[in-house]
Amino acid sequence: MDQTGRKGKLMPFARSNKTRPHLDEPALYDYALACLGRRMRSVSELQRLLRAKVEPGEHGQAIIDRTLARLREYRFLDDQAFADNYTQLRQQNEKHGARRVRQDLAVKGVPADVITQAVEARYAEVSEEALAREHLERKRIRKPENEKETARIMRRLVTAGFSPTVIYKILRQWSIPDETLAALDNLDDEPAPED
Repeated sequence: MDQTGRKGKLMPFARSNKTRPHLDEPALYDYALACLGRRMRSVSELQRLLRAKVEPGEHGQAIIDRTLARLREYRFLDDQAFADNYTQLRQQNEKHGARRVRQDLAVKGVPADVITQAVEARYAEVSEEALAREHLERKRIRKPENEKETARIMRRLVTAGFSPTVIYKILRQWSIPDETLAALDNLDDEPAPED
């Protein structure tokens, strides 16, 4: 028997040791368009994907730079438009708070000034408390019955990007006892369970 687990036959999921050929500039441009056709991406995200398709070094980076410049010229790639759309979708559909959107955009490699502009423009007229309530309603979360449920709701709202001030305000309006709220302050040291 060989390494594949069978007598001389390759298993269908076995990885090949062959390296794929690097893409030239026209093929890389087509690949980039296909990536952008599946979903919008930041410049940083797309650059990371393209880097895996070209030869390492200066020549490969030059091909990536020309491809990105061409995409920008045709307005297929624009971090400001990406940040604006991403912020709008997360606010309207997911009901996420501004903190969460800022963090997500930063992870996607969007420049800080672009993030600030997009988030401030989108969240300027929005009540964070109303958005947090919409988030709870969207997730079908009701008033907690005990301390464990209260902690779960609190973690969920923190993860969704809402400030502690708004979270405590909502919990107080649900008439959660002050002892329970005080106990929640100690939960910061504990890892949050997956919902």
